[in-house]
Amino acid sequence: MAEIIDMPKLSDTMSVGTLVKWNIKEGQVVAFGDILAEIETDKATMELSCTVPGTILKIYAPAGSQLPVGDPICAIGKKDEVAPDPKAKAPAAKSAPAIPESTGIPCVPEAPKSSNSPAPAQTDGSRTKISPYAKRMAEKAAINAASLSGTGPGGRVVARDVVAAGSAPAAPAAPAGPVNVAVTPPADGKGIQADADQPVSGMRATIARRLVESKNTVPHFYLEVEVDAAPLLAMRETLNKRLAEAGGESALKLSVNDFILKASAEALRKIPAVNASWAGTSIRQHSAVHLAFGVALEDGLVTPVIRDAHSKSLKEIALDAKALISKARGKKLSPAEMSGSTFTVTNLGMYGVTGFFGIINTPNAAILSVGATIKKPVVDAQDRIVMGQRMIIGLSGDHRVVDGANGAQFLQALKQILEAPTSILI
Repeated sequence: MAEIIDMPKLSDTMSVGTLVKWNIKEGQVVAFGDILAEIETDKATMELSCTVPGTILKIYAPAGSQLPVGDPICAIGKKDEVAPDPKAKAPAAKSAPAIPESTGIPCVPEAPKSSNSPAPAQTDGSRTKISPYAKRMAEKAAINAASLSGTGPGGRVVARDVVAAGSAPAAPAAPAGPVNVAVTPPADGKGIQADADQPVSGMRATIARRLVESKNTVPHFYLEVEVDAAPLLAMRETLNKRLAEAGGESALKLSVNDFILKASAEALRKIPAVNASWAGTSIRQHSAVHLAFGVALEDGLVTPVIRDAHSKSLKEIALDAKALISKARGKKLSPAEMSGSTFTVTNLGMYGVTGFFGIINTPNAAILSVGATIKKPVVDAQDRIVMGQRMIIGLSGDHRVVDGANGAQFLQALKQILEAPTSILI
């Protein structure tokens, strides 16, 4: 019997996926593990592997399509078998909610109520007709698949039916169409660019949702410290020179951000209260330091995670960071490589920004914001005015978890480490 392959849920927050590219065509025979397509989620571009060997009977969605999780994308079956009609749904299934995000609230309005109910799930003897993906979802959510109403072809239970059975009431529908676009064009007809509405990518939509959620639900407070960056820059130059001599053109080159990441892990070791999360009725103290750091992409920002940074050397952290940056720019990061952080570092120093405060990457209790190193007159230990190199570092903290004193102690520890950077080599 032919099997319909649905748009898979490839991350915890994914509700819609973009089918970037097909690697197969209709009539092609595929085996288990073959790469069928590339799908862009809200976080990265990932490969879709074949789990149902057979012949590609029909491709329902062309490359470039944006589809909710659970919508059919292709059918696989025996050669010369007729592909199922994905539109053969029960009368009430005019539209279906997308897979809910971690909040449990569907991302699109629920289907309008109808006097007709969806057809009960069809069974073949004692076996309920359900897609493999929907079956796994039902088992995970402890939902009896036999009790579900199937809206797939022939009453087949698909992912959206499992979602509908366990989702919370839908949020109010958002106003349709663009907002606040009534802008007068330039009088001379020459603007800085053409007027255009750019579709919001899955990544940008997720960034918008998470940042609004963070600012609206987390009580931010802000602290700032000025660091003497001269010792750090001197040590970086020395280490990079030695690495170049030992490894030639392929040698590892340490960045300022590598030092910041290592120093942050050591400062969290000294002030572990900052390595925590708000858990509603408790504060979760984390034993491991999993460091997230911001990587800017053309259409947004991702935060890959260096696992167990507290137990890694400067070189190990630098190698991990470079590997993750490369995967991020190639949109090859997996969801696991972008989740589970306990602290986040964001750095805009390379753009000349001297100081700023980031929005907390929940459920972290704080985010470190690193500015550029600038030359400026400073007063030295002998009260002389000399030329110095200074870096402004900001901390945004969740006041439910971290008090001002904890945040100040953390910045103090970080400052001491950066101004005596040889300590991170021990």
